Amino acid sequence: MALGTDYAFQDCSLARTLEVVGERWTMLIIRDAFYGVHRFNDFLVHLEIPRAVLTTRLQALVAAGVLTKQPYLRSPVRYSYVLTQAGRELWQPIYGLAQWGERNASNGKVRTIFSHFTCSTRLDRAGNCPACGGPVPPEDITIRPGPGADASLRKDPVSRALARPHRLLTPLQLTDGTAG
Repeated sequence: MALGTDYAFQDCSLARTLEVVGERWTMLIIRDAFYGVHRFNDFLVHLEIPRAVLTTRLQALVAAGVLTKQPYLRSPVRYSYVLTQAGRELWQPIYGLAQWGERNASNGKVRTIFSHFTCSTRLDRAGNCPACGGPVPPEDITIRPGPGADASLRKDPVSRALARPHRLLTPLQLTDGTAG
């Protein structure tokens, strides 16, 4: 018997949320969109996800209003996938899950460091800037590899770009000179 894809009999906002973001790969696609990945092929290469699965997940995220699909390079057949305001609201849960993972599922290895762009202070577990005293919106966050990151695991252009400090939501500058 196939596993269902919805929670139709759960009268719960969390169940509705899981219908949008709960499938395998979906949260990683959203994470990568925050990290600056915007193009189909860059998601494909970085996540090593089957093409059909990526297509389905991107279509679902666009339909749910999490991502918007925008033509790029003046091409009617190539698109960028950019977080909408609703998609950007997922930053706190994604950040919280990543922090939980570093404490409980990664042997305490800090693989990614998130800092407040304005003052360079590292964010706390809740995503707040201890120096400025409040939450930091994703566009004001700088990301860089932490001491637990293993750069030898991945050699694709997106991973190499992610190994350089950069601001969230800013399209990655890939080594081939294109923006990801």
